[in-house]
Amino acid sequence: MTSTLPDHPHTSPDHPDHPDHPDHPDHPDHPDHPDHPDHSAHPAAPPQREPGGRVEVHGIDHIPETERRGRARELFPVWAAASVNYLNLVVGGALVLSGLGLWQAFAVVVLGNLFWLGTGLLAVSGPAAGAPSEVITRAMYGIRGNRVNNAVTGWMISVCYFALNLAAAAVAAFSLAEEAGITPTTPIKIAIVIVIVVLTLTISVYGHAVIVRLYLPITLALTAAFAVVGYAIVTHADPGWTQPEPLTGGRLWAAVLAGVTLIASGPLSYTTSADFSRYLPATTAPRAVLGWTALGGFLPSVVVGGLGVLGATAVDMTDPQAALRQILPGWFNPVFLLSLVVGTIAVNALTAYSAGLALQAVGIRIRRTRSVLLDGAVAVSLTLYALLVSNFLDTVSNVLQLTVVLLGPSTAVYATDILLRRNRYDGRALGDERPGSPFWYRAGVNPAGAIALTGGVTAAALGVDTLYTGPLAALAGADVALPAGMAVAAVLYAVLMPRRRG
Repeated sequence: MTSTLPDHPHTSPDHPDHPDHPDHPDHPDHPDHPDHPDHSAHPAAPPQREPGGRVEVHGIDHIPETERRGRARELFPVWAAASVNYLNLVVGGALVLSGLGLWQAFAVVVLGNLFWLGTGLLAVSGPAAGAPSEVITRAMYGIRGNRVNNAVTGWMISVCYFALNLAAAAVAAFSLAEEAGITPTTPIKIAIVIVIVVLTLTISVYGHAVIVRLYLPITLALTAAFAVVGYAIVTHADPGWTQPEPLTGGRLWAAVLAGVTLIASGPLSYTTSADFSRYLPATTAPRAVLGWTALGGFLPSVVVGGLGVLGATAVDMTDPQAALRQILPGWFNPVFLLSLVVGTIAVNALTAYSAGLALQAVGIRIRRTRSVLLDGAVAVSLTLYALLVSNFLDTVSNVLQLTVVLLGPSTAVYATDILLRRNRYDGRALGDERPGSPFWYRAGVNPAGAIALTGGVTAAALGVDTLYTGPLAALAGADVALPAGMAVAAVLYAVLMPRRRG
């Protein structure tokens, strides 16, 4: 479908991302505009080569082809930096603690991380539309329906993940401070949390170009740190180890499904992968986008998760950070703690970046940079309250165990839409929020998307066997939230969605 709409998605010039707003770089009063008096002393770089040291000016608006740049392989370090992390190590060990044997746990690590293929599939829509996931999903839910989708699956869940990850990084940083002889009093703890957040939000605020450039060295540094951890684990592991009481029958399948769901929740949390591929030229091969995105998440997650499985044969993985100190060189402990902090910053920078876009897509008229800072402020408040006042994070952690109920069906609807449309999206049309626009549907809501997501979430909720046991889980004898939710959502959307092209 061809559109004659302007590049910008917003009809109101009061929005900071609108070209007629004084803060937009295309406005004559903006210092970066060629007609501005102060601009002559600073010759402009070609638009397709936005420097990495410059704050990203785009938010949820369409990226013109003249500003597209890069190659698909640049996506690999972006996702690798977010996957070479302590959490994957812990989850690998948790599989053995749940009763799985060594090779069973290895198989679950591989199966669960195959969901990175889904993350890669969603990423192919970025170059096609020249827009972030938060805007592309208007094709599935409509203009108004997508605001609700972004408020819940986009912003709220992202901020909760940000707070949990920030708390984990803070705990590691507190230990690092003790290694340096500094007692982490309350003021020190607050200062540490603020420093971590400032570093994280700096990356998110500067945006896409900085993420692409910075995440390669971060990946290499984290890989080097985890190579030392891996060597220590491999030299102390027992490849012939077996469970004292191996699981069999229904108990075994229940543990396998629970493990796959736990690991799959990682890649499923990145339903916004198009945010980081949207600057690629529209001619970029979809297979390359899918492949490099999936490989960037899959490979390090499998390796680090596998090390966690092996680690459970060498140390007590109920407290990995303390247990690993028994086998790691003494000089390496501060480096290990620092790598935990850096890895979490890499994950949270991506989370904060997407959460900022989600806040814009909800309909709040705010610049991307300010929305990122607002997300960070909310996450800091939650984290400090949790660390210093109550066990709030325990509650949030329990709630996030159920995120697969939302994220599984959401991913299924998104992936099905890509396949139905053959990845053909009109980015300019997706940006038109006016009543009667191509993606207005009925009163701003796409019934097919709303019904499919509701049906999928309902099926997933009935299949949960974590915080409670749903009727489907009781019938199956295992947690079937993930397969049930995704299957129902995909089938409903495929049946109900009219065959149209974006």
